[in-house]
Amino acid sequence: MLRQLAAALEVDTALVSKLERGERKAQREQVSKLATILHVPEEPLLIVWLSDKVLDALDEEPLALKALRITEKRIKHI
Repeated sequence: MLRQLAAALEVDTALVSKLERGERKAQREQVSKLATILHVPEEPLLIVWLSDKVLDALDEEPLALKALRITEKRIKHI
């Protein structure tokens, strides 16, 4: 199954294994392909993927929650 998934994502099996263990982060295109392969809606997967990116950027930042609140207000005005 790992080889088949890697082939469908056009990556090597080592990368799929690292993604599975959380040692690497998937690229947006890979998340989209994964949704197609698994026949699941793409949007929820992309939301979690984007959330992980935000979390990584703000990890251990004491002002993260305040910054996110301001960002939410700014996004609503776009």
